[in-house]
Amino acid sequence: MLNTSNNNTRKMIVIHGGHFSSLGGFYEEASSVFMKDVDWKVGTLDGFDDILYGGFGVFENKEEIEIVWKESQKSKEDLGLTATREFYENKIRQGKPFNIELIQQKLDELTEGKGQTLFEILIEIIQSHTNTTLRLE
Repeated sequence: MLNTSNNNTRKMIVIHGGHFSSLGGFYEEASSVFMKDVDWKVGTLDGFDDILYGGFGVFENKEEIEIVWKESQKSKEDLGLTATREFYENKIRQGKPFNIELIQQKLDELTEGKGQTLFEILIEIIQSHTNTTLRLE
C-alpha cells in the first residue's frame, strides 16, 4: 500500500553528532550513512564533497536529498577552533603534498577570528550542493 500523505520526494540521510567527536569520526559516520554497502570510505573533505554528488552510495546523481544533522551543536563544538587548529597544524607538520603557505594562511585567519572551523567548512560543502537540503537539529 502506498503512503500518499507524504509528498516529500527527498531521501533523508541522518548524521548523528552523538556518534563522533572528531573529523575522523565524522568521516566514519558519513561513510556509514552515505556509503552503506559500498566498499569505499570518506577520508578527506574533498572525498566528502565528492559523495554529495551522488551516483555511488545511497543516492543517485542529482537526486534530492535532505541531510538531518542531529546534535549539530555538539558537532559545532567538537569540530570548532581547537580541532581545526590541530587539523591545519598536522598538515603543516606533514608538509608535502600539502600547500604549506595556503594552510598557514588558513591557520592565521582562524587565529585572527576570520577563518572557518571544520564544522563551518562541512556545512559550506553540504550547502554547495543544490540537490541537498540541510537541517541542523
